Amino acid sequence: MGSRQVSDWQGRKITVAGLGVSGVSAARALAGLGAEVTVVDGGSGDTHRARAAGLEAAGIGVRLGDAETLPEGTGLVVTSPGWPPSAPLFAAAAAAGVDVVGDVEIAWRLRGPDAPPWLAVTGTNGKTTTTRMLASILTAAGLRTAAIGNIGTPIVDVVTGEETYDVLAVELSSYQLHWAPSLRAHSAVVLNLAPDHLDWHGSMEAYAADKGRVYEGNTVACVYNAADKATEDLVREADVEEGCRAIGFTLGTPGPSQLGVVEGLLVDRAFVEQRHKQAQELAEVADVQPPAPHNIANALAAAALARAFGVPATAVRDGLRAFRPDPHRIEHVADVGGVAYVDDSKATNTHAAEASLAAYEPIVWIAGGLAKGATFDELVSASAKRLRGVVLMGADRALIREALTRHAPQVPVVDLDRTDTGAMSAAVAEAAGLARPGDTVLLAPACASMDMFTNYTKRGEAFAEAVRALAAERG
Repeated sequence: MGSRQVSDWQGRKITVAGLGVSGVSAARALAGLGAEVTVVDGGSGDTHRARAAGLEAAGIGVRLGDAETLPEGTGLVVTSPGWPPSAPLFAAAAAAGVDVVGDVEIAWRLRGPDAPPWLAVTGTNGKTTTTRMLASILTAAGLRTAAIGNIGTPIVDVVTGEETYDVLAVELSSYQLHWAPSLRAHSAVVLNLAPDHLDWHGSMEAYAADKGRVYEGNTVACVYNAADKATEDLVREADVEEGCRAIGFTLGTPGPSQLGVVEGLLVDRAFVEQRHKQAQELAEVADVQPPAPHNIANALAAAALARAFGVPATAVRDGLRAFRPDPHRIEHVADVGGVAYVDDSKATNTHAAEASLAAYEPIVWIAGGLAKGATFDELVSASAKRLRGVVLMGADRALIREALTRHAPQVPVVDLDRTDTGAMSAAVAEAAGLARPGDTVLLAPACASMDMFTNYTKRGEAFAEAVRALAAERG
């Protein structure tokens, strides 16, 4: 990092909102550049106090229990991703004429003169998988890379660290994009758009607009989902560098400037010399694990970004073969009595659950949790013909039951009115009773987990434990 960049921050009074991982990372980095940093957080529990003590030992001010008042003299506010735009602290900043930015914006501003380009991934669902697939492909091409952003190491730590990279695979949430006005990626993708986090953004239009920020200033490719017109519309609206191309991906036969699927092969008709006449084989569908339709779409999106960066076709194949999805993402747990048990606890909204349900047939579906304002009619209507039975659990299960009554009245439903630690075991046992050999018991809740579990990981672990217990019981 050059001396000029250090001088840009020397003595600046900066308030960091939030004592989470990204907030602590940003605070330490900015203090290291000579800024006068104060971290504010409304919490005051043991974890908050422990983190505060660590920061204070490094000369960083911390104010706990008051996240609404703007510290005197603040010249910039750096927010953690989850803080909504309506937070009182930001209203105070606006009244004082103080800018509010996020950790991604800070990382972008802190890049050195030889900083690696960013290949950016966003969308309602599939971001982490696609970003990690992309990193695997880039690694297979012999490039130094890392999957960062909304996953893994805080993005500020990567940008300010000593390790050097050729290119970065960056997952970005709508929250992060909202607070990152200067970000300009080499190439980017919006995988899909469905209602999510509307309580934070205020409307679907605002949510989509924040997702669309990822395309601003792209230099080589804006990758969109040909099956999701809203993503292509965002490309049309984006202000990009001259020569930047719109590249689509599709599960069908691709047209020119698209990647798609032909006779069990992933093919490229975008980054080939004669794209109107020729296609380049990239990989086999079987190279994608698991080969569920939405995961193949993720692979095509990752391949498009990698090809935009000049990666050879063989690296796409090798990278996809080497990739293994994270736990709780359509993860096969076991076969018991001829029935497959699949954990997709990460399907925390209706869009993700619909994609998961589309990958199997027939299904005994385990669903429910916190709906976060979602409605389920469209999901149930689209999936009804695949359902052998449904087991419902969680706080908002009645909403799903009502949608099943309207759109799948013939499907048997078990309604579990319990939230104790044995509830998931009961759900698996009920599902096993409904399933027949050849069926799939699928945990795809379409809801958040916090009504019963710490997070979706704990929910998935409870499911897997219950399935293993069932397998042991049945010998």
